[in-house]
Amino acid sequence: MPTRWSQIFKPRNRIRRLATLDEAQFLAGRQSRFFEYLRVLRIAREFFRGFRALHHLGPAVTVFGSARFKQDHPFCAQAEAVGSAIAREGYTVITGGGPGLMEAANRGAKIANGYSIGINVVLPHEPEANPYLDQMVMFYYFFVRKVMLVKYSQAFVILPGGVGTLDELSEALTLIQTGKLYDFPVILVGKDFWKPFHQGLLGKMQHHHTIEAAELSHLTITDDPSEVARILREHGKRIGLPLISPQSQL
Repeated sequence: MPTRWSQIFKPRNRIRRLATLDEAQFLAGRQSRFFEYLRVLRIAREFFRGFRALHHLGPAVTVFGSARFKQDHPFCAQAEAVGSAIAREGYTVITGGGPGLMEAANRGAKIANGYSIGINVVLPHEPEANPYLDQMVMFYYFFVRKVMLVKYSQAFVILPGGVGTLDELSEALTLIQTGKLYDFPVILVGKDFWKPFHQGLLGKMQHHHTIEAAELSHLTITDDPSEVARILREHGKRIGLPLISPQSQL
């Protein structure tokens, strides 16, 4: 008789099922002290492995976007151009490593002779890594992955996406609002896609004073990859990042 978990997740393979079940059990509430102790050790191991795997990175920019777009979608062409623009400024391009806009951004980085990394989390439905990565790092826990994406990035570029993309956008804005991040550009790419969100939800928040205009000063909306490059270039100069563009190394 199938378990409740197998009915919900319907995993592709046993490893992904066990990994997803492990975090689901961890987040389900209080467990035995022995269970909690083992989870602490596993979480610590995840952090340690992530720190070791990514310690070599220079300046990097994390690009978020949906995995659901096919490569012939106009958003993918834009994502590829953005990935190339970021790489030409001397930044490593970090994505979730999956298909869709992530794949397009990684491909753009490789076209520009840049360095491309995927930081992903084990999920039952997650497809294989895209072929444009120099390195792929997998995690079991979402919150560990999110720490890595912030810790090793100097900016966020947000392409069109769903609730996962909104989660990462909200994470960046919250860290800036609470003073946990400084000088951290957040660039929304796709004016038609993001304008309703900016004018609607964020506008309503400002109207009710749950967020102030100054707290959104790091937020930019654009369609132009060259503007993304300009923002990153100015940001790098302002905080003294040692950027070396791929072209200058040829």
